[in-house]
Amino acid sequence: MVVQEFSVDLNKPLVFQVGHLGKHYQEWVHQPIVSKESPRFFANDLLEMLTRTKWWAIPVIWLPFVCWCLIMSIQMGHTLPEVALMVLSGISIWTLIEYTLHRFLFHIKTESYWANTTHYLLHGCHHKHPMDGLRLVFPPTATAILCMPFWNLVRLLSTPSTTPALFGGGLLGYVMYDCTHYYLHHGQPSNDPAKNLKKYHLNHHFRIQNKGFGITSSFWDIIFGTLPPSKTSGKST
Repeated sequence: MVVQEFSVDLNKPLVFQVGHLGKHYQEWVHQPIVSKESPRFFANDLLEMLTRTKWWAIPVIWLPFVCWCLIMSIQMGHTLPEVALMVLSGISIWTLIEYTLHRFLFHIKTESYWANTTHYLLHGCHHKHPMDGLRLVFPPTATAILCMPFWNLVRLLSTPSTTPALFGGGLLGYVMYDCTHYYLHHGQPSNDPAKNLKKYHLNHHFRIQNKGFGITSSFWDIIFGTLPPSKTSGKST
């Protein structure tokens, strides 16, 4: 008896289809469809709306909260230079979080129905539809939920007066990351470093997807040995 392989119907809501691909999901999701059109994810209009986010919503929503965090640390007695150092520390920590999440969570290998479905919602959809401008940045509702454990972790590892500025720096790093990520896909930089960073990121999408996990920088790829080889060294699969 020959079992027919499942085929995704791109004209129907995708999320609850992709899990049926099983072990073939990874191959399917890494064959990008280069179109600026946003595919339908859910039949339910509310769920569908929650998956779509304009890029400018990220700085509009989160930068005021970043400012509030910095003001909190200043009101607790820290000077501007001290707060600036905390912010830089928070941004630096975020770059490591960005790399770690992208490498070990966003590119986790899945086969089961719900694992495939979750991965597609988390990151697989971006690799399948890399030019979908409404699903390039993280939905604010999901970010707000994730902020709570990160806030508690920073509070556990630092003092009450440094927690707001450190967290604010990390959140600022996230805003920079999401806006940079959008620009690398939809902007047309003519000068370095942005031009080189765009080539670096698109290389991750279209050439060697198991390397080049940094978005705002290739620093951690260099440190952890995931820097993609140059084109002159031959294609990698």
